[in-house]
Amino acid sequence: MKAVGLVVEYNPFHNGHFFHVEQARKLSNADVVIAVMSGPFLQRGEPALLSKWHRARMALLGGVDIVFELPYAFATQKAEIFARGSIDILASAGCDYVCFGSESGHIDDFFSTLHFLNKNQKTYDHLIRENMNAGMSYPSATSLAFQGLMPSSGMVDLSKPNNILGFQYIRAIEELRLPMTPLTIARKNAGYHDPELSSTHIASATSIRKSIFSNDGQLNELSSYVPNTTYSELLDYKKRFGQFLHWENYWPLLQYRLLTTEKRELARIYEVEEGVENRLLQTVEKANSFSEFMTLLKTKRYTWTRLQRLCVHILTNTNKEQMKELSNRPSYLRLLGMTDMGRQYLNKWKKHTSLPIVSRLASYDGEEIQLDIKAAKTYSLGMEKNKQQNALSLEYTQAPIFISKKEE
Repeated sequence: MKAVGLVVEYNPFHNGHFFHVEQARKLSNADVVIAVMSGPFLQRGEPALLSKWHRARMALLGGVDIVFELPYAFATQKAEIFARGSIDILASAGCDYVCFGSESGHIDDFFSTLHFLNKNQKTYDHLIRENMNAGMSYPSATSLAFQGLMPSSGMVDLSKPNNILGFQYIRAIEELRLPMTPLTIARKNAGYHDPELSSTHIASATSIRKSIFSNDGQLNELSSYVPNTTYSELLDYKKRFGQFLHWENYWPLLQYRLLTTEKRELARIYEVEEGVENRLLQTVEKANSFSEFMTLLKTKRYTWTRLQRLCVHILTNTNKEQMKELSNRPSYLRLLGMTDMGRQYLNKWKKHTSLPIVSRLASYDGEEIQLDIKAAKTYSLGMEKNKQQNALSLEYTQAPIFISKKEE
């Protein structure tokens, strides 16, 4: 059986994602689609809108056959580490292909860009350092450095978010020497960060989340932009947990952590570097909300995304030593759900993978999964008091979701 892999967050699963799943299966002619999906906290340093279990169910009802969780140590990282961990997991799950969306839409351009940068690596690194010493953020420094190399036509624009991730997926495949074929499809209609719902049936996840929070959790505007199964899951989640989650739910917790943590301890937190702990402590006393805190904290040097990830690590009390130890290579496959076809595939493939497949926490005692558990505990604290225990218990009691064809 052939498998195609997807790297996803599904926050939430929408029509664009449905198209991606369909095209991945079509382009690869694969029997199964395997997604590696971020857990409670995401690559841009945000809490997920709703639980990983609901998002996994959306994926399975939307055409994915197997969903594995991307561990916290990779899910909340810059593009390079995020991509490497994701690709490593998909390879361990036996994927013959990986298919990603991009602004480019041309796979050959990614290889041309990778080979061009490998050839000019020393100059590229030097230009990045120069730009960062001038006060630029890392993404701005890398983008300007790339342009400084005078790339020819037929290369991808590395200032675009999906192109950046796609480039890192291909770099990871090459560096890890994996027998995996990358495929890409052009993103349709909505841009990655488009803040408004479009007039078509495809909208960005950013605009969908904005619509939810702008309308006090009401979902009426979304029915045209998400599959019916996603709409039902959103309704079910709201009924069960009362609210969708965003950073403001965690502001009191973050504020408490900053106000009660000594500077030297704060400096040990992952991504707290270059004295930014001083700015954090000065800013927290001036802000009345997370949005206000971020606006005051933001500088030319640090992107909004980098600062949000830093705040996630403060919230979960994740230090530099932990992340250095755990973000080298994945050491387990946390199974969130599968279809009947996915189950058939796993029954055959589990004999060939070197990583343990974790179906229930009670059956796995590896130390490396403790960071995921801590993240899940922290995530549950953003919910209403009477819902927190219910949400946390799912981490220990929820079996992998199973969707049969009869249910689809």
